[in-house]
Amino acid sequence: MKESLDYIMRNVKEALANVDPEAVKQTIEEFIDAKKIFIYGVGRSGLIGQAFAVRLVQMGFDVHFVGDMTTPFVDEGDLVVIVSNTGETMSAVQTANIVRRVGARVISVTSNPNSKLGHASNIILEVGQTKDDQKKRLAPLGTIFEDAALVMFDSMIPLIMERTEQNEASLRRRHAIWV
Repeated sequence: MKESLDYIMRNVKEALANVDPEAVKQTIEEFIDAKKIFIYGVGRSGLIGQAFAVRLVQMGFDVHFVGDMTTPFVDEGDLVVIVSNTGETMSAVQTANIVRRVGARVISVTSNPNSKLGHASNIILEVGQTKDDQKKRLAPLGTIFEDAALVMFDSMIPLIMERTEQNEASLRRRHAIWV
């Protein structure tokens, strides 16, 4: 386990070195300005997006995950964040193209900024991907991308909190309590 842990941690840090600070700053402004925020991703990328959506809800944003039964229509002035490692997932690219036509803004989180998704996006948050032979053994498939995307999203939360003048107590008030 230690070998895999060290490999994942080192590569997640390297993957996040590609994230453009200006794109992060623009993304935060997009969150502030959006009427509604939609998150989309397939598989584990979708799970990472859902985790981020929960945190945004706790910050008081109107957030929906595309594909849920209660998700409203995307409209002009809305923001759609799409998480796709390759940027070539057909449903992700189609979602970006459709929502751009209705006037929504698209932010992609991808390891491939030159992908179809990248070309359909207003802002690209590039999260790098490991391409060495050890990856298949120590962090198969999209592990590095997915872990790095989650860390990136979580690292943006304090910046959004500062920009919206929130603190942990204000988030806790919107935290799910089921008892």
